[in-house]
Amino acid sequence: MTEFHYALDADGVATITWDVPGKSMNVMSFEGLRELEACVDRALSDAAVKGVVITSGKADFAGGMDLNVLADMRDNAGDNPAQGLFDGIMAMHALLRKIELAGMDRKTQKGGKPIAAALPGTAMGIGLELPLSCHRIFAADNPRAQIGLPEIKVGIFPGAGGTTRLSWKLGAMAAAPLLLEGKSNNPAKAKAAGVIDEVVPADQLMAAAKAWVLGAKDADLVKPWDTKGYKVPGGAPYSAPGFPTFVGASVMVHANTWGVYPAAKALLSAVYEGLQVPFDTALRIEARHFVSVLMNPSSSAMIRSLFLNKGALEKGANRPDVPDEKVSKVGVLGAGMMGAGIAYVSAAAGIEVVLLDSTIEAAERGKAYSTGILDKAIKRGRSTEEKKARLLGQITTTTDYADLQGCDLIVEAVFEDPKVKAEVTAKAEAVIPETAIYASNTSTLPITSLAQASKRPEQFIGIHFFSPVDKMLLVEIIKGAQTGPRAVAKALDYVRQIRKTPIVVNDARFFYANRCIIPYINEGMRLAAEGTPMPMVDHAAQLLGFPVGPLQLVDETSLDLGAKIAKATKAAMGNDYPDDAVDEVVFWMVDEGRLGRKTKAGFFDYDAAGKRLGYWKGFGQKYPAQDGADLTDVQNRLMMAQVLEAVRALEEGVLEDIREGDVGAILGWGFAPWSGGPFGWLDIIGAAKAVAICDDLSARYGKRFACPQMLRDMAAKGQTFYGANAVQTAA
Repeated sequence: MTEFHYALDADGVATITWDVPGKSMNVMSFEGLRELEACVDRALSDAAVKGVVITSGKADFAGGMDLNVLADMRDNAGDNPAQGLFDGIMAMHALLRKIELAGMDRKTQKGGKPIAAALPGTAMGIGLELPLSCHRIFAADNPRAQIGLPEIKVGIFPGAGGTTRLSWKLGAMAAAPLLLEGKSNNPAKAKAAGVIDEVVPADQLMAAAKAWVLGAKDADLVKPWDTKGYKVPGGAPYSAPGFPTFVGASVMVHANTWGVYPAAKALLSAVYEGLQVPFDTALRIEARHFVSVLMNPSSSAMIRSLFLNKGALEKGANRPDVPDEKVSKVGVLGAGMMGAGIAYVSAAAGIEVVLLDSTIEAAERGKAYSTGILDKAIKRGRSTEEKKARLLGQITTTTDYADLQGCDLIVEAVFEDPKVKAEVTAKAEAVIPETAIYASNTSTLPITSLAQASKRPEQFIGIHFFSPVDKMLLVEIIKGAQTGPRAVAKALDYVRQIRKTPIVVNDARFFYANRCIIPYINEGMRLAAEGTPMPMVDHAAQLLGFPVGPLQLVDETSLDLGAKIAKATKAAMGNDYPDDAVDEVVFWMVDEGRLGRKTKAGFFDYDAAGKRLGYWKGFGQKYPAQDGADLTDVQNRLMMAQVLEAVRALEEGVLEDIREGDVGAILGWGFAPWSGGPFGWLDIIGAAKAVAICDDLSARYGKRFACPQMLRDMAAKGQTFYGANAVQTAA
């Protein structure tokens, strides 16, 4: 398989074209690195070659490194995986440094051959690190293209020289958002930031790059860091202007990561240390920190869940083998907050939308939600009036069920009342095609029960969106007892159309996500009622890597909703209901009018704009805080409240694939992304330790912490959820 192609034109310009067969986007592999080096060596050794342009044979330049390459480096290194990784990474550094020096005499800095990068579109990860080693970077004027280094988002950092080159080129402060936040830019903004050099019309890209190559002088080939006396923009770490930058960056990293994401700290260390030594030494320092991150189980877990498994699910890993079920027209029943959001994401995907409510005023208010989003996008320069008009033109508001004719998918988003849902189901099914799939956006009501109102239960399914719909990435698809494969395929194809990540689960109370979220929130309220200081409850969760603690989360979701769920759950479970102690807190808060952020009064006080002012002192008067709470105990309770439900969901067959359990937890409620999800976290600590924690907690706090038999069996057999000794699951 040839990934890089070499051609020499009559002017003496060699073009190296990156074009991986069978892929829509280039990704770097071992074979690709070998081919690239062979092409570079050929150009540098050929006297007929005056210069080189590296470009892509695809619409985009590259999407990054094939992350399986890094795993292979580690796994194939025998007894010393760290050394194997280090050697492999240093080989990449040597190749990119070869491109950078281009055959020049190191002493005279003359005799090199100019090498330009020509980027037709998106260039991410190694797709930018390679151009950064070239002498000039040209990009096509393509506003849809993205240029950046997103590695930090999947638990690693740019390790092929991107961290060092960008910080030496821009200075630590200017490079920080690109490195520590993984921020990407379109070509114009990338040029303004100093990341690339030229933005030219797409049809002039190669001509511009070749013209520069043919006109380049020796001085144009020398990178600033290879010149004597070079001073990094913004100053070195111990200079007067540079020192505050690193103090501030360290504070920012800890504030954003709470110390649980090793990649961010390692990246900052690589920059801090690298700016105090010669450039080639800085590359070795970068490589050492990169290896330390790759050897941390957190990086493997994040790559697995946020890159490999997420990508697999989005591509239909668990899709039934039925013909394409792409949605052309969707009917959304109910124009409240959820229905309005569903209408927007559907229209944004180019799907025709019929938005139905009981009054036209309510339906128009739902459509106005899309108007608000688009107006904000226009104000920020991310959309235009033309795009706004086109999207709004996709949404038809109505009160007449007859307008649902021709819809191939219905998404019901009315009140969480079985009678109301049954009524709209009957009205919709009276007019929609017999082939249409009917989905309920319920978050708690069993799909099998709701399907009893349908004439076609095999075409009835749950599609559970998370709020706010336009921002949340996860969609939970729920199969009822009679749901057929075509309904599942339709739901999956629809979720793919609206560019979200699906998980498919079987029907059960609270499905999967809420089954885990509710115990987390409840355990937080239990802890607070027992006297654990409220800040400690939330901060204990944040120290575990959760974006918000349980008390802040319940304020966001609203306590009156919690009260409704509690009453319904207690009625269904009877004597088995486990949360009476929590209900005391919830019902008291509701009686006090403390419903959460929406009423500007919950566990927090809020100002008129809805900004949190601090924890409500009235709670402490009812439930006084006690001294002596143990942080580890609080964290174990918060973590196990969720993790054990995930294991039980797998054990009971609600989850069929641990990949969906991990990806769903991270995207659905922000479960400690550094861990790779509940099952990833259990693998990191080991089943035996998890069982010991369960036994301790259940002895002191009750059967809600009882260890699932599956986990106990895994501990006895030394099994994991992933890897060579994994327990057998549907994945």
